[in-house]
Amino acid sequence: MTPVWIDTHCHLDAPEFDGDRPAVLARARAAGVALQVLPAVMAAHFDTVRAMAHAHGLAYALGIHPLYVDRSVDADLDILADALARHRDDPRLVAVGEIGLDHFVPGLDLVRAERFYQAQLRLARDAGLPVLLHVRRSADGLLKGLRRMPVPGGIAHAFNASDAQAAVFVAMGFRMGFGGAMTFERSLQIRRLAGSLPADRLVLETDAPDIPPHWLYRTAAQRDAGEATGRNEPAELPRIAHTLAGLRGWNLAETAAATSANAVAALPRLAGLLSPARAA
Repeated sequence: MTPVWIDTHCHLDAPEFDGDRPAVLARARAAGVALQVLPAVMAAHFDTVRAMAHAHGLAYALGIHPLYVDRSVDADLDILADALARHRDDPRLVAVGEIGLDHFVPGLDLVRAERFYQAQLRLARDAGLPVLLHVRRSADGLLKGLRRMPVPGGIAHAFNASDAQAAVFVAMGFRMGFGGAMTFERSLQIRRLAGSLPADRLVLETDAPDIPPHWLYRTAAQRDAGEATGRNEPAELPRIAHTLAGLRGWNLAETAAATSANAVAALPRLAGLLSPARAA
C-alpha cells in the first residue's frame, strides 16, 4: 500500500513557485503527498490561498503571521474576522494561521505582535478552529497567550523548544510540526524531540519554499556563487519522513500512518478532504 502523506505547512502561494507551480503540485502528488495545508501570512493573501486550495484539492488557513504584523493595519483583524465568518462552512478552511510570536528577528514591535496574537486566538476560539503557531524563541509567550485564551488545539509549526515547554504544548492538546531542520545532524534538540515526544503528537511539514532539508541547503557563499537557492517543496516530504522514521525506529508505512492520523487529529476538517468525494 502506497504511504499517504500530509504536508501540514506549505506556502504554495509564495512567489518562488510562480514559475512552475503546476509541476510542483504534480511532483507532490507523484510522491504520495495527498494534502497540503496552505497558511496565509497576511490579509492580502486570504483570497489567494483559498482559491489555490479549491483549485487544487488542498486545505488552507487564514491568519496574520507575526513577521507581517508590522506591515498590517488593525483593520486587517476585522478582515480576518469577516473571512472566518464568511467561510465558516468551507471544509477546506481547517485552521487559523499562521499566527504566533517571533522573538528571533530584531526590530519587531513585540507589543503589537502580542496584541495581534491574542486577537487571533480569540477569533480562532470563536470560530471553533485550531491554530497553526509560529514558534521561534517564543514558546513561553505563546503558552502564556494560550492560557489566557484557550483554543481547540492545533500545530506548533517548526517546533524547537525545551522539553518542559514541549510537555505543556502536549498537555494543551497540540501537535508539533517537524520538517527540514530535523534532517541536519547538528539539530540535536529538534532531533531529540522528534525521537522522544509521544507518537501521537508528531506531524510532518515542509514550510516550502523555506526550511530546506540538508540535501537542498545552500550556504550564503554557494548562493553568492550562483548555485541554485535550494528551494524546498512538498514533494520532499517523504524523504524528510525518512529521518523521522529513523529517529523513531519506524518504517515508512508506520511513519505515514502515524503522522497523517495526527494531522487529522490536530486539524479535524482534513478527514473530509481525504475521502474520494473531496479529492477532486
